[in-house]
Amino acid sequence: MARDMTPVLKRCRSLDLDPVYLGIDKKSKRSARSVRKLSEYGMQLKEKQKAKFIYGVLEKPFRNYFARAQKLKYGTTGENLMILLELRLDNILFRMGFARTRKEARQIVDHKHVTVNGKRVNIPSYSVKPGDVIEIKEKFKGAQRYKDILEVTGGRMVPDWLEADKESLSGTVKQVPTRAEIDVPVNEVLIVELYSK
Repeated sequence: MARDMTPVLKRCRSLDLDPVYLGIDKKSKRSARSVRKLSEYGMQLKEKQKAKFIYGVLEKPFRNYFARAQKLKYGTTGENLMILLELRLDNILFRMGFARTRKEARQIVDHKHVTVNGKRVNIPSYSVKPGDVIEIKEKFKGAQRYKDILEVTGGRMVPDWLEADKESLSGTVKQVPTRAEIDVPVNEVLIVELYSK
């Protein structure tokens, strides 16, 4: 499987991204260098790279998300793209506070710790729908790993479109989020412009 091995903080610096959006509360030590003015294409590319980096999606699946977003009958393509990314199972786990970072959420799903509506799912990109119940499997609930995670994520706000029960390590998707409810610093309009060239 292809993986981006660039140090996370270095990548955040190059994309002008606060590591908080990845669930990391460290700050980059070095100050930002003087940045040369980006071309229009450069700005569009940077937004796409930012979205791919935040959600941990590679180029081909990202392109597929974009194609799906274009086919949806409601909303703009850009908004639909962000909503599709937000409804990934690994992202939902991260949002509910059952993982410190999206990368960790992906690993938890890969290791078959998660059920959706009672069925085991080990695909991080699985698309969750409103009404779906996401739960950590019974046999892993008492694990030290989850106690450590909840200690770190306990104060994290769970978005309004989700419901999370930290005690039982389960949660429900109440509705599809609107773009306003997705607090990701990405200008999706530029991504749409990039792909429609």
